[in-house]
Amino acid sequence: MLDKKDAASRLKSSGFAIWDVYEESSESTSITYEDNRIEKYSTGIDYGIGIRGIRGQKTSYGYTNDPSSVKKIIEGMSGSAEGREFSFMELKPQNINNIKIQPRDVTPEKKAALLEEMNDAARAHNPFVSQVTINYSEKTQDVLILNDRDEYVSERRVYTGCAIMAVAKKAGRIETGYSVVAGHAGFEIFDGGIAVKKAVDAAGLAARLLDADKKLAGVMTAVISSSAGGTMIHEAVGHSLEADLVQKGLSQYAGRKGMRVASELITVIDDATIPNRRGSFSFDDEGTPAQKTVLIDRGVLVNYMYDRETALRDNASPTGNGRRESYKFRPIPRMRNTMIAPGSGSAENLIKDTKRGIFVVRMGGGQVNTVTGEFVFEVKDGYMIENGIITAPVRGATLMGTGVQVLNSIDAVCSDIGFDSGTCGKDGQGVPVGDAQPTLRIPGILVGSK
Repeated sequence: MLDKKDAASRLKSSGFAIWDVYEESSESTSITYEDNRIEKYSTGIDYGIGIRGIRGQKTSYGYTNDPSSVKKIIEGMSGSAEGREFSFMELKPQNINNIKIQPRDVTPEKKAALLEEMNDAARAHNPFVSQVTINYSEKTQDVLILNDRDEYVSERRVYTGCAIMAVAKKAGRIETGYSVVAGHAGFEIFDGGIAVKKAVDAAGLAARLLDADKKLAGVMTAVISSSAGGTMIHEAVGHSLEADLVQKGLSQYAGRKGMRVASELITVIDDATIPNRRGSFSFDDEGTPAQKTVLIDRGVLVNYMYDRETALRDNASPTGNGRRESYKFRPIPRMRNTMIAPGSGSAENLIKDTKRGIFVVRMGGGQVNTVTGEFVFEVKDGYMIENGIITAPVRGATLMGTGVQVLNSIDAVCSDIGFDSGTCGKDGQGVPVGDAQPTLRIPGILVGSK
């Protein structure tokens, strides 16, 4: 195991303005259930140490699976192997993510039985469902972080979830539905039948899309349901508020702190302290305590998402957004749980108040240009709104616009909130995240059709 005091004492004498040591050990299991049976069952373990040093504008990074090679890595990074006295203060993790049932303690038979139940429920939901694929995953990750602030933190992170894809076929037409249940939680995340419900949701969506023929095009009102999660806010706005992209001039929000960038109905938050959400933790991967960060406050841009390196450049405080996929990667600014805060009023009344437009129940994939804010998002599950009533399902719709334009035009934000979970990719790294939004209305957005 890592000799913590020796590594820290050597880095302390290196002249780095910022340094940290990140030790990680993890166990993971993945199961693929397809064609009414388990197709794949795999387990893995990993261990390693990542060492980072920042001096001026230069970042040095090295990693290893062998603790005995840490000294050599530090020598290569700093040109010195001489240590000096070091004492650290241990910080205890906050009890943000209470794990009731460790997934690694659940038998393979019980996991298989859950997947079989999900599969059977999805297939029974509609006779046109022809294929169901379920990917179960669990990961227990123990991390230890030492840094130049003389801090020593450790945390166990447990991630559990299932992703369900259902395929429906009818008269030569093929449609897919997708659903996820996941979080920084144990096996109890499946309590209350939520996994079966999600499987049925995926099957129901695939079946509904078989009869969706209405196509829309042009500028119109869009009501985006809380059930769509925060895909739009994550992609169209969130990445543009990560400080490294701002500092590189790759963000539509560069140089706009303190300015109005959205409707006064809009408050955007990035929060690592929501219990058991997939983007929650006690410390980020630099040892900064978890916190709730307001990014846009009633329409005014008030902060960016900082790790320690970007905060140093801006003479700002780190916001606990320094994250990495594993010990093999240096930390960079990343989202955690990003959301639009709830407002007031009900989704039902908002729909009644909308004469004509599109009601978006679920978003699909999309593309975003963080420099200009331009985006294109697929509407996976959408319907016509006619005279305040939800009517025909819509096929192949896309939403197009820019993040600033859309945020400024929103004229209603409801009191509900809906979460989604996923893995966010950036610079070759994937990290667990959550996103959320209430039901909201965009009076005019360009709707395309595929």
